[in-house]
Amino acid sequence: MTTSSTSSAHASGTFRIGGDLEVNRLGYGTMQLTGPGVWGPPKDHDEAIRVLKRAVELGVNFFDTADSYGPYVAEELLKEALHPYGDDVVIATKAGLTRTGPNEWPPVGRPEYLRQEAEMSLRRLGLERIDLFQLHRIDPQVPLEDQVGELKKLQDEGKIRHIGLSEVTVDEVQAAQQIATIVSVQNLYNLQKRDAEELLDWSTEQGIAFIPWFPLATGGLTGSDSPLSELAERKDATPAQIALAWLLKRSPVMLPIPGTSSVDHLEDNLRGAEIELTDDEFAELSKLGS
Repeated sequence: MTTSSTSSAHASGTFRIGGDLEVNRLGYGTMQLTGPGVWGPPKDHDEAIRVLKRAVELGVNFFDTADSYGPYVAEELLKEALHPYGDDVVIATKAGLTRTGPNEWPPVGRPEYLRQEAEMSLRRLGLERIDLFQLHRIDPQVPLEDQVGELKKLQDEGKIRHIGLSEVTVDEVQAAQQIATIVSVQNLYNLQKRDAEELLDWSTEQGIAFIPWFPLATGGLTGSDSPLSELAERKDATPAQIALAWLLKRSPVMLPIPGTSSVDHLEDNLRGAEIELTDDEFAELSKLGS
């Protein structure tokens, strides 16, 4: 359901994750719904619920979360706000990072732990099957075949539909593909931070979804001193909208997931789906990257 008077995620176009899960390309990431340091409950619980409900109203049907956000808080908020989910709502979650305190994220990829967290995510989200289950990090202490192999077992059991990876290289994805079908990758990527360019180009060639986290550089691209301010003014847009428009134009497999704890910021971000950059504007912006 969308409102005709407000911009919606529908304008971002669609992508089929794994060839069968069609989503609007501009999604929503839940990490910022939690407390400081991605630890504990939100400062304003009711506003967090409003954000999630408003996102669906505006056409967002791809939600990215993780067991470690809170921990557990973001998944619980999703269920509270949106369950029972609409037929077109796709929820992607992750496991493989544990939490020992605010801003602390030790990786744990032991098969029994990944299975436990998948089972717990199913319960927290109120799902019988998770559409996209991502290995949050490859644990260097555990063989890759044990980590991805356990996700493949969960897939074979019907508990997860598709498998994704996070913070990986092309070589790591190719190694994982020898064990299971990988349909998505999620790496740090935005207009200013483009270390994952090789992975993005490869994913584009392969038709694998690329989910950039920190797509707005956690506000680094959106302030009054943003390097995008001049172009934003010319386009009657905000720097955040320009940054998202650049991502959407960069590759057809790009699925940005800007997160926010504010309905106003959510609505502002979604208007980025309607910004059309010319090739010259795109090239001008691309020069800002590292």
